[in-house]
Amino acid sequence: MVLVPATAGAAPPPSGGAPAARWVASHDGPQPYPGVAVTWDVPIRMSDGTVLRANVYRPADQAGRATAKKHPVIVNMTPYTKLITAVGSAATQNPVLGPFLTQLVNGIGQIAAPIRDIADISHFTGGLTDGGARTFLVDEDLVRSGYTQVVVDVRGTGFSQGTWDVFQSREQRDTVEVIDWAAQQGFSNGKVGMSGVSYSAINQIQAANKNPEALEAIFPVEPGGDLIRDIVAPGGALGVGFLPMWLTLVNTTKMVPNVASMLNGTFDWKWLADRISDPFTFYPELFAALLTPDIPSVPPEMEKLLRSGSEPRTAWLDRAERITTPTFIYGGWFDLFTNSEVRMYDKIPLPPGRKQLIMGDGYHLTIGGAQGRAGAPPRLDVLQKAWFDKWLKGIDNGIDSYGPVNLKQVGDSWITAQQFPRAGMTRQRLYLGDRRSGTAPHAVRDGSLTAEPTGSRGRMTISPGVLTLCSRDSAQQMAGVTALFPWCAEDARISEHNALTFTSAPMRTARSVSGYSNVRVNAVMDATDGYWTATLNDVAPDGTSKVISSGQVTASLRNYDRSQSQFAPNGDVIDPFYTLTLDTRERVTPGRPVTIDIGLLPTEALIKPGHRLRVDVFAMNLPRGLPLRPLLNESQLKPQHIQLDPRSPSFVNLPLSRPVG
Repeated sequence: MVLVPATAGAAPPPSGGAPAARWVASHDGPQPYPGVAVTWDVPIRMSDGTVLRANVYRPADQAGRATAKKHPVIVNMTPYTKLITAVGSAATQNPVLGPFLTQLVNGIGQIAAPIRDIADISHFTGGLTDGGARTFLVDEDLVRSGYTQVVVDVRGTGFSQGTWDVFQSREQRDTVEVIDWAAQQGFSNGKVGMSGVSYSAINQIQAANKNPEALEAIFPVEPGGDLIRDIVAPGGALGVGFLPMWLTLVNTTKMVPNVASMLNGTFDWKWLADRISDPFTFYPELFAALLTPDIPSVPPEMEKLLRSGSEPRTAWLDRAERITTPTFIYGGWFDLFTNSEVRMYDKIPLPPGRKQLIMGDGYHLTIGGAQGRAGAPPRLDVLQKAWFDKWLKGIDNGIDSYGPVNLKQVGDSWITAQQFPRAGMTRQRLYLGDRRSGTAPHAVRDGSLTAEPTGSRGRMTISPGVLTLCSRDSAQQMAGVTALFPWCAEDARISEHNALTFTSAPMRTARSVSGYSNVRVNAVMDATDGYWTATLNDVAPDGTSKVISSGQVTASLRNYDRSQSQFAPNGDVIDPFYTLTLDTRERVTPGRPVTIDIGLLPTEALIKPGHRLRVDVFAMNLPRGLPLRPLLNESQLKPQHIQLDPRSPSFVNLPLSRPVG
């Protein structure tokens, strides 16, 4: 596919150049309205009678009186209760408390600098100081510039009635109805945009694929597009690091009552009845995945997640190919939703400029960290306002000429591209062999990665282990929490004690990796199932082994849909789209070799001279994934083997700017 720039001339750098300076001034400079007026808990009745509750933030004068002028409306649908949004916005953007918090964060960062090799808190402070947090909260500077923001508790959460529908059809219909409601209010000029992070970003994608008339622009930050493959069951293994934590968060906060209504006699008893009727949404499915002993015992609530065509499986797809709304996607190579972010961008049938993509190298909780600094893209809050100014107010500010794709190269700096994967990459196989590289004596086996097959015959064995609890995959699945420990997240040598490693010779010249990779192993298992995980690593001269991409698959769920997968010119699958259904499950014959393709997440990385490429192979990947209990039982946690055979080689297929060897 040929991508044409939105406007003629050289594309601006990732920093945005002169236009970005104007975007910053527009966001941070004086605004036409000095105040923000808030109307709390506004009822919005859905077509089935359920009442959602919204906080409405409007531009106001110095005395706090809302303007009578009509403005575009920004809708944010949240399951985390708009009470958190209100408190967070008030704390971080208060004219006194806000600067104090920023100074406090910066001070803590300076104090913690000497122990950064032990615990690096900068991952979590960057989002506050670099503007990313405002895309989760209410950006009051955006409101003062002439926008109304509406923050709505999704059905069954916060102060809204109903039962939590978790991205399914009723919730998606609610979002469209809220957009229509917002467009028809007296404070609205009929133009609606959407903002928000994670859950609120997914809601944006789901709304935009229905193309409601009033929706003019969306700015999804860290959106998911295929929730089964993103976080519920990546590679067919339950996402045990994130799901229990997340479900507990939402199911707990949804039980917090509206205390003000209790005091003034307007308490919503329908709200209470709805909460009592469904206090533990999706816990039955979670427990079934963890406790069901075998396939015949799979209960209906779990079976629907393992069957194509079921309500959650179909509702949880992004349908990005239907989107005609200008869309700016922000994601990250180590985000929870890396699997979907670049896919959605590529599927949206809009020209560059009307769709934009930024991929950083942070985690889910490190929203926009390091942006706004030298050589990096502008802050997310700045980009968000510029995006809405263009598509909701018609201001010709040059944002449509930015990018369209800005990528943080793992191991280096930001770059601008016309597409992802970047043009000019060459597909190459690098073969897994048993000859020692001499670089990983700590691993279970230290093997080689070569441009030509080694002709080796033999068997390399790996057993399930738990050292991936200290790994970049752990940090990614835990939304960045364990990234606090750089000796886990930034160096794989601890987890490699449970791995087979395959390492190349040092690179004589620099080369980029841009796109999807796939690790193919000629596997032998001692049971009817198993679990395979692989990572692609950049190994520095000092031995530091940094993961740049990873993937996993349960052996019996290895089948993939060829129509939705991608292939190299030589026929190798490079992006297997696993079907992950009971109907396509195929048990392994113990002792018999079987081909396992382990698709790795997309990445953009620079491998510098003197560095090496490495593939790590594991038989377990806690907490990123744990095989569903029936499949875990079938695996019996027995050792797994790579059978080296020149007739059926094991290799990784990589997209490289320059071939190796």
